[in-house]
Amino acid sequence: MRRSLPNEIGLQQSQLTTRRSLLGGSAAGIGALALGQLLANETRVDAARPELGQGLPGLPHFAAKAKRVIYLFQSGGPSHIDLFDHKESLDQLHGTDLPDSVRGTQRLTGMTSRQTSFPVVKPLWGGKPCGAHGTWIGNTLPYTQSIADEITIVRSMWTEAINHDPAVTYINTGSQQMGHASMGAWLSYGLGSENEDFPAYMVLLSQGTGKNPGQPLFSRLWGSGYLPSSHQGVMLRPGANPVLYLQNPAGVSRDSRRTLLDTLGQLNQMHAADAGDPETLARIEAYEMAFRMQTSVPDLTDVSDEPESTFALYGEDSRRPGSFAANCLLARRMAERGVRFIQLFHRGWDQHVSLKNQLPRQCKDVDQASAALIQDLRRLGMLDDTLVIWGGEFGRTVYSQGALDSPTSGRDHHGRCFTTWLAGGGVKAGFDYGTTDEFAYNIVENPVHIRDLNATILHLLGIDHSRFSFKFRGLSQRLTGVEEAHVVDGIIS
Repeated sequence: MRRSLPNEIGLQQSQLTTRRSLLGGSAAGIGALALGQLLANETRVDAARPELGQGLPGLPHFAAKAKRVIYLFQSGGPSHIDLFDHKESLDQLHGTDLPDSVRGTQRLTGMTSRQTSFPVVKPLWGGKPCGAHGTWIGNTLPYTQSIADEITIVRSMWTEAINHDPAVTYINTGSQQMGHASMGAWLSYGLGSENEDFPAYMVLLSQGTGKNPGQPLFSRLWGSGYLPSSHQGVMLRPGANPVLYLQNPAGVSRDSRRTLLDTLGQLNQMHAADAGDPETLARIEAYEMAFRMQTSVPDLTDVSDEPESTFALYGEDSRRPGSFAANCLLARRMAERGVRFIQLFHRGWDQHVSLKNQLPRQCKDVDQASAALIQDLRRLGMLDDTLVIWGGEFGRTVYSQGALDSPTSGRDHHGRCFTTWLAGGGVKAGFDYGTTDEFAYNIVENPVHIRDLNATILHLLGIDHSRFSFKFRGLSQRLTGVEEAHVVDGIIS
C-alpha cells in the first residue's frame, strides 16, 4: 500500500473501513491475519483524522489572511456584460453580428446554437466609473458602486461548463460530476469550527422576486461527498423552525434529552471501537451539535436585538425572513459567532428571456444587502479577516437570445469569461483584475479558471490546495481537482 507523502494531508479510510466491517467476524487463520494487517494500516492513517469539531493536524499550512468566508453565490449566471465588464465599443457594435472569428469553435448551448445570427447587445442600463480606481459598475447596482473601493473585481473568470447543473456543481465542488465534497465541507474538514455551538458550514437559500424562479438547487451542492457526513452544510430555513426536527418532542425535557444522548453516545462509541466505521463518530457529533443548536440557533435567528440602523443599512427587505437581505444579515451574525464558511445561494439570474424586465429586479434583490454586508463587516472590524465572494457559475452572452431589442429577448449562458468580485480577507481593495476582448466574449489577459479561484480561497485561509486531499477510490481527491490550479497572487494584498 502506497504511503501518503509527508506533505499530503488526507485520510485513506473509505475502502479500509468497509473491509474492516466485513471481516469483523473473522475468528482465526488467514482471515484474522488479514484483519490484523488492515487494523495496523488503519491505525496509521487514522492519525490524520481530525478530532470532532477540530481541524486536521498540520492545518493551516501557513499563516492565514482570512478566518472565515461568506460566499454570496448568484445562481443562474449574472450578466457580466450589463453589470461589470463595460466596453465602449459595444455602443457602436450594437445590432451587428458577432464575428465568427470571435465565437470560434467553442460550444454553444442548445438554446442558441441553431440561431442564424448573433446580434450584439450593448449594456442596457449603462454604468459609470466608480471609486478612486475608476472601475466600471453598471447602474443597476448603485449600492455596489458605492463600495467600489472595498472590492476586487475579477473579469477574467472562466469555466468549461455551459449548463447550470454541471457548472454550479463544478464551481462548488471542483468537479462537474456529482458525489464530490463541497467547498464548505472541505473547510469544515480541514479547519474545523471556531464555535462548538454552531456547525462550521451553514447555508441559506433565497430566490429573486421576478418571474424567473431560477434553476433548482440540490443539497449535494453543500454536501460532504466522500468526507465524513458531519462536515456537510447545515441549511437554515426561514420561519419559526429554521432547522427541522431540532426541537425536543412534546413531553421531552432538555435534561432527559441530555441523559438519552449520553447513553446513546456510549453505545455508539462502543460500536465505533468495534466496527471502525467513521460515520458512527460523525453520528455522535451530529447528535451533540443538534443538542447545542437547540439554544444557539434561536438566538442567531432572533434579530429583534438589532437596532433600526441595521435594517436601514440592509434595506427594508431584511425584515422578511428568507429574503436575500435577511440572509445577508444572518450571515453577518453567523460570522460574529465564528461560523467558518457561510454560503448564501440566490436563485433567479437565468435571464434567457425578458432581460430588460428581469435583470433590474434581480439586481434590486441583492444590491443593497451585498454592499451593506461589506460596510457592516468594516464597521465591526471584521472585514480584514472575513473573505466575501460575490458571483455565479458563469456569465451571459454579448449576443441576443431572440430578436434584437425585443422585450422578450435575453442572453444565453457564457462560460468563456465572466465576473466575480471579492472583498476583505486578504484581497486587494479597489482593484480590477483580468481583461476580456472588445466583445467581452473571450479573455485576453490574466485568465482565472474556477479551479484557480478555489485555490486562492484556500490559500487565503492558510491552505496549500496541492497538499490538501482525501483518499477515495484510489485517488487523492482535491477541491481543485486533478488538473493544474494556480493561486491568483495578483489579487492578494
